[in-house]
Amino acid sequence: MFVRSLPLLWLCFWSSQSLYRVPLKTFSGKLNWSVLLELSASRRNQSASGHGLSLASDPAGNVNFLNMVDNLEGDAGRGYYLQMVIGTPGQTLNILVDTGSSNFAVASAPHPYISAYFNRDLSSTYRTNGMSVSVRYTQGDWQGELGSDRITIPHGPNGTIVINIAAILTSDDFFLPGIKWQGILGLAYSSLARPDSSVVPFFDSLVKQTGIPDVFSLQMCGEGFSTSTSTEPADGSLIMGGLEPTLYQGSMWYTPILQEWYYQVEVLKLEVGEKNLNLDCREYNSDKAIVDSGTTLLRLPVKVFDAVVEAITQMSILQDSSSGFFSGSKLACWVKGETPWEFFPKISIYLRATNTSQSFRLAIFPQLYIHLVGDIDSTLNCFRFGISSSTNGLVIGATVMEGFYVAFDRTHKQVGFAVSTCAASNGIPVAEITGPFLAEGVAASCAERGQELQEPLMWLVAYTLMALCALVLLIVLALTLAPCKRRRRDREITDESSLVRNRIK
Repeated sequence: MFVRSLPLLWLCFWSSQSLYRVPLKTFSGKLNWSVLLELSASRRNQSASGHGLSLASDPAGNVNFLNMVDNLEGDAGRGYYLQMVIGTPGQTLNILVDTGSSNFAVASAPHPYISAYFNRDLSSTYRTNGMSVSVRYTQGDWQGELGSDRITIPHGPNGTIVINIAAILTSDDFFLPGIKWQGILGLAYSSLARPDSSVVPFFDSLVKQTGIPDVFSLQMCGEGFSTSTSTEPADGSLIMGGLEPTLYQGSMWYTPILQEWYYQVEVLKLEVGEKNLNLDCREYNSDKAIVDSGTTLLRLPVKVFDAVVEAITQMSILQDSSSGFFSGSKLACWVKGETPWEFFPKISIYLRATNTSQSFRLAIFPQLYIHLVGDIDSTLNCFRFGISSSTNGLVIGATVMEGFYVAFDRTHKQVGFAVSTCAASNGIPVAEITGPFLAEGVAASCAERGQELQEPLMWLVAYTLMALCALVLLIVLALTLAPCKRRRRDREITDESSLVRNRIK
C-alpha cells in the first residue's frame, strides 16, 4: 500500500512547568481492516480478588502446566496460534486461539494463503456426520461440513481426544496473506457454536474426556508491537486446566461472567489518565462487553470511543488534522530513536469484582495501545491507534490482554486478570491492576440483563414469529391452491468481535 507524507504537524504537550513541542508526521492511506497492512517506504519530508485456581499441575495428573508455557506463537495483529495434530496418522496444523467463538474449524482444502490443510481422506479416524456448516462474518466467510476426529496437542494435556471438527472447504476473506495458521479454535460456550448449540465445543470435550478442571488461562506476549520488527515471533501460553503461577505477578482479580455465550463481563467506568469519562455505565456495556483473544484492538461503543478520543486529544493537545490517526486512516511517525509514550495517557477500565459492591482497575499504558507497525523508511518509527469504535459492544481484545495473564474460570463463572510477567517494554511496566474500589454511584446492573434481549434469545423469538407467519402463509396459499416454496434462512450471529473480521495489519 502506497502512502504519501503530509505536511509536518506539531504535537504539543503541556506539563506543569513548560510546553513541549515534538515533531509529528502523519501518513495518509486507508488502513485496510481485512488484509495484512503493508506500508511501502515513504518519502520523508525534510524539516477484590476472588477465589480461583492457581496450580503448578493438575491434581488428576493429566497435565503439566510447565509443558504448556510458550506453546503459542504469533502476534496481536495476526493472532496467536497453537500447534495441534489431527487425525490418524497425525497431520500437524497451526490453530488460531479465539475466546470469541465456539467452533473448531480447520482448512480442509488447498488455499493460496495457507501452507497446509487437513486432508480428511488421509485420516482413518475421520468421521463425517453429513451436516453442512457455514459462518458469515462482517468481512469474510467459510463453508464446510461437520465431522469428528482424534486430536493431540504436543504442548497440552496428555492423551488423545475426539472432538467435533468443521472442515472448511470454501472461504472468502477468511484466510488472508501472511497468516501462519490454518484453522480456528473457538473457546467460548456452546450457545455460539454453529450451526447450533448441539455441536459440543473443543474445550467442553477436552474437560469431559481428560478430567482436567474446567478452566484455562492465556498469556499473550506481543506487548502491542508488530512482530515485523523482531527476529523472533511473539509468543504466549495457553494453559489448559488451570493457572501457571510463573506467568503472572501479584494477585489475580476476578470479575463475574454475566452470561455463558461469549465471556461477557461488566464494565463500570473508564478513565483516561486520571479523568473519569463520567458516562452512564450502561454506555460501556451497550449490547455487551466481552473478553476476546481473537480481536486485535480494544473496541469501544461509539459514544465511549468518541469520549476517549476527546479526552486523549485534550491531554495531548493533538491538532484537528491528527483526527485521521484516531480513525485509523493515518499513521503517526516519529524520528528513529524517539517514542510517543510520554505524550499519551494511560487508559483504565474498571470491572465489577466478585464482591459486586466493589470493582478493580485494569490500566494499560500507551506502549499497549499505540502500536508500532514497522518501518516507513529508515529514519522513522510509525504507529497506529490500537482502539476503535464498535457497533457491537465493548471488546477487551489483544490490545488490553497483552498486558495481563487472563484466567477463564468456567467452573466458578468468572474471568480473572493479573499483571503478565511479559507486560514490560525495555524493563518498563506497561500494565497494572489496582483495587478494590467501592462501586459507589454505579447502577446495580450496568448490563441491564433483565431488559435487553441477548442474541440467542432474539433469534429464538425471531424464528418463532417466522414460523407463525409461515404457517399462516401456508394456510392462505393452500386455500388458493397455489404452489408453495419456502426459503430457509441460516441462523447467524454476525458479530464484529473476531480477529478474522477485524484484522488490522
